[in-house]
Amino acid sequence: MNKFSLPLVVCFLFTLISNQLFAQLPKYSTTNKGAINAYEDGAKQLDGGNFDKAIPYFEKAINKDSLFIEAHMVLGDIYAEKDNFEKAISCYNKAANINPTFFPNNFFLLGDLQLRVGKYEDAKKSFTSYLKIAQGIPEEKKVRTNRKLDNCDFGINALKNPVAFNPKNMGPGVNSEGGEYYPSMTVDQKELIITRRFKDERIGNQEQEDFYFSKLKDSVWQRAINPGPPLNSLLNEGAPSVSADGKLVFFAACERPDGKGKCDIYLSQLMADGSWTKPFNLGAPINTGAWETQPSFSSDGKTLYFIRGYSTREKGQVQDIYSSTFQADMTWSVPVPLSDSINTDGVEESVFIHPDNQTLYFSSDGHTGMGGLDIFVSRRLPNGRWGVPMNLGYPINTSSNENSMMVSPDGKKAYFSSNRKDGYGDLDLYSFDLYKEAQPLLVSYIRAKVTDAASGNPLAAKFEIIDVETGNVVLSNTTDKRRGEFLACLPAGKNYMLNVNKETYLFYSDYFECKEANDKQSAYDLLIKLRQPVAGEKVVLKNIFFDVNKFDLKKESDAELGKLMAFLKNSPAIKIEISGHTDNTGDKKANLILSESRAKAVYDFLIKQGIVATRLTYKGYGDTKSIADNINETGRAQNRRTEFTIL
Repeated sequence: MNKFSLPLVVCFLFTLISNQLFAQLPKYSTTNKGAINAYEDGAKQLDGGNFDKAIPYFEKAINKDSLFIEAHMVLGDIYAEKDNFEKAISCYNKAANINPTFFPNNFFLLGDLQLRVGKYEDAKKSFTSYLKIAQGIPEEKKVRTNRKLDNCDFGINALKNPVAFNPKNMGPGVNSEGGEYYPSMTVDQKELIITRRFKDERIGNQEQEDFYFSKLKDSVWQRAINPGPPLNSLLNEGAPSVSADGKLVFFAACERPDGKGKCDIYLSQLMADGSWTKPFNLGAPINTGAWETQPSFSSDGKTLYFIRGYSTREKGQVQDIYSSTFQADMTWSVPVPLSDSINTDGVEESVFIHPDNQTLYFSSDGHTGMGGLDIFVSRRLPNGRWGVPMNLGYPINTSSNENSMMVSPDGKKAYFSSNRKDGYGDLDLYSFDLYKEAQPLLVSYIRAKVTDAASGNPLAAKFEIIDVETGNVVLSNTTDKRRGEFLACLPAGKNYMLNVNKETYLFYSDYFECKEANDKQSAYDLLIKLRQPVAGEKVVLKNIFFDVNKFDLKKESDAELGKLMAFLKNSPAIKIEISGHTDNTGDKKANLILSESRAKAVYDFLIKQGIVATRLTYKGYGDTKSIADNINETGRAQNRRTEFTIL
């Protein structure tokens, strides 16, 4: 188990508890003195913590009397503690067969182990026997047992109805003799960041965990590179979550001098020169005296999901998924646990919010599944809450613990860590094609470079992506200073407008249709050339909308009109002409009237918002100033436009 997973506690009836129970009995289940002596000699070894030395004594006791129930039970306890589940099952089975009512809890222990190794039919029989035979079972134990019976039924059905699963090793570029796990990927699917566990010569060949970066070239992941300090250190770093553009890395680190608790969440930023800043502790309210680990950062740059683990007197160890929002005042909101549709009284971990910002993957042993930690998917409902999680099914999930799954931005592939036989050593990263029902929404993205139109030099400009229907800003940031670049996500289901602006330049706008579920997943690659506002420059207002053959401004135009109004207020010396244009279909006179009416609608809006009329003129040109061919719909759509010209 890596350092950035919280421990899972599996409780068995252990020897000392058994001894306390047996001490209350008038005698052992055997009268064979040799068997009793061997048993008590084994108990002394257990008192000293010598499991391996104790085993021969209990075996000797059984050889003396094969019907010695207590010896079979304690031997089962030992093998269970040593994770030798098959031998433990055999021991408990023998004890139960000798006398089913001697210690009914044998059936619960037996069912638990059978569930662990995927023997669902056998486990169902054991749990059913436990409920039937045991007397005075506490209500909490009944609830637990019935949940396990639900898991048995789920497992039986899942084995009969497997889902598609074809894992493939990601190769020597990503994997090594050490352990690789917790992958994270940029939204363009070009760069992968992983956690690697390896023996470090700098600290006496002890194991430690660092981040490694691998780039995709010609469909092959290249050799992973250690970025070195300050991102990596001689301490452990792990469980990274990279922002959509690859410029931020959130991660977990444990037992650091500046830590609030055992494990905290840290942040490092990629600088313009390609170096990483020294990671800093996010502090309160994200980090507390509890364990905070396994962060996942949403593609809109607003929400951080993570795991918080702590202990309570009522529930014992609690491990839930929390979220916190980055606010306008540059602080994080107080984290809140996700609803009880996600969190349970069991264990939740390995949360991953997909770049579509609508699909959540996580691991849990509190929802019905295969018996251990299973991977689930939940989708955001129209009211903003999370829907009922769906188990990803067998063989993605098994009776063992499954976690740390990531899904590619295009939703087609999933990535996970495993120690399979075809690996390079320890844990390796694998990928597999994710079946359709478990895939997230389609996601496209904008990859753009902003330059000065005259010089070609990159610009640090502000950009916003706006939900056209609501007018809400879904992402706001500044381009990379050195390269003038940005990368942003466009989840399907909405239409978006892009606005790029910089002081002393004309603003740029664009429009992207992602409303339908079958919209394209490929990137929009843009070279945005910002121009100075000199006389004669034209700007197409791509987000001014009208109904067909009408000139009433639609509500979806508000965001674009707001940008135009702000530009005019910030540039009081500028005068503009607002012009309307149509394609060449229909009656030319009607088109001329329609184009002028649409230009006047924008003019009237600006006047109402306080722009002085002497700075504005308007005119309709019909189809006389086409900017594209009218031979197809693509060209005609470009010709149907509203624009303004600097006068």
